[in-house]
Amino acid sequence: QVQLVESGGGLVQPGGSLRLSCAASGSFFSIYTMGWYRHPPGKERELVALTTNGGETNYAASVKGRFTISRDNAKNSVYLQMNRLGPEDTAAYFCYANVKLDRDSPTIKGHWGQGTQVTVSS
Repeated sequence: QVQLVESGGGLVQPGGSLRLSCAASGSFFSIYTMGWYRHPPGKERELVALTTNGGETNYAASVKGRFTISRDNAKNSVYLQMNRLGPEDTAAYFCYANVKLDRDSPTIKGHWGQGTQVTVSS
């Protein structure tokens, strides 16, 4: 019912930048929180950044000041501008969205994208 499609990953040198995009499509009533998680090799999946539909943001301490999350509610999209990337940022990045599927139902369900790989290496 809801598809999240990420784009923008790739290989970048240390100190470089990348911009990730995620667009939600399908049948739903509204989207609440959207954001990004990442899964570094050999580690657990971790929060990167979240944003509410009201514009509030939350960042992991490790990315604060380097990454910026933004959102276009009209396009059901969320973006992650990543600057000053380092090898520690190498991971599969996943888009996440809390979605209310139906106007008359109180159910809000989390959805995940397929992931996009970010590799920081010289």
